[in-house]
Amino acid sequence: MPDSACCSPEAARDLDGGSVQSSPDSGARIRQVASRRPGMARIRGGEYRMGTEDRSGFPADGEGPVRAVRVDTFRIDIAAVTNAQFAEFITASGYRTEAETFGWSYVFHMLASEEVKRRTPQRPDTTPWWVPVSGASWAAPEGPGSDVDDRMDHPVIHVSWNDAVAYCAWAGTRLPTEAEWEYAARGGLDQRRYPWGDKLTPKGEHRCNIWQGTFPEVNSSADGWIGTAPVDAYKPNGFGLYNTSGNVWEWCADWFSPSHHLRAERRNPQGPAQGQRRVLRGGSYLCHRSYCNRYRVAARSSNTPDSSAGNLGFRCVRSVPTSG
Repeated sequence: MPDSACCSPEAARDLDGGSVQSSPDSGARIRQVASRRPGMARIRGGEYRMGTEDRSGFPADGEGPVRAVRVDTFRIDIAAVTNAQFAEFITASGYRTEAETFGWSYVFHMLASEEVKRRTPQRPDTTPWWVPVSGASWAAPEGPGSDVDDRMDHPVIHVSWNDAVAYCAWAGTRLPTEAEWEYAARGGLDQRRYPWGDKLTPKGEHRCNIWQGTFPEVNSSADGWIGTAPVDAYKPNGFGLYNTSGNVWEWCADWFSPSHHLRAERRNPQGPAQGQRRVLRGGSYLCHRSYCNRYRVAARSSNTPDSSAGNLGFRCVRSVPTSG
């Protein structure tokens, strides 16, 4: 089975720079619209069983063993940060994302134009479905000529971990710890495979935006979407959170380790003090059981903090004072 990087490609920033050009300022290409603020849910602190020993999981990722973990009360976005919210951040702060600074980002081949693919023959050897597109960024998701005007309620993409942290600093929030993310994503269910239960499509109903068909060439879009979906698509989980499975991978605060949790604190655990890759959770619209069955609520992935791609996003949290 291919490595998890096939669903969130690492940005090898030392790619041949000959085809890389600086993208134009994103703010100038965004139609000014009122920000849509989905809001936050207050998640009461408590103990839950984190991780999984599900046979469909990946032990090498550090999904197990199942262990009792306690987290304090916190607030979390009920949905991933939208293009509208990110546009407000860019307009107010003048921030320039790493994809814009480096001049390129990864676009899934079915979403890139034929012209772009002809001009971009260089692909990752192990994941040729990812096209490194000059000028691709959060504001131009498929590269020059594309925009997010009709996707303002979709999750912002092409954001690195560093970009997400910069947004959080501006918004007065932070990224969730991995333990907080999983606790909230489970929606109060104990050891279920998905945020709604153990069946992927209960009574034939699609509950998340993942790949439908034969990856990476045939997507029937039976769940309604080929690329990203609105952040509040599908039914929310028991805590009122949307799309904690599929749509976009979500950055967490922790450094990634497949074994640190074996010796970590059980109250408000965090990742190791240092590392090379940050945790990603939730899966994306490209996940499929045939190669990346990581839209399960306990599944884990990771990427370098400067990586960006067309399926990487985030949601924010706020700590709650003990008396809050």
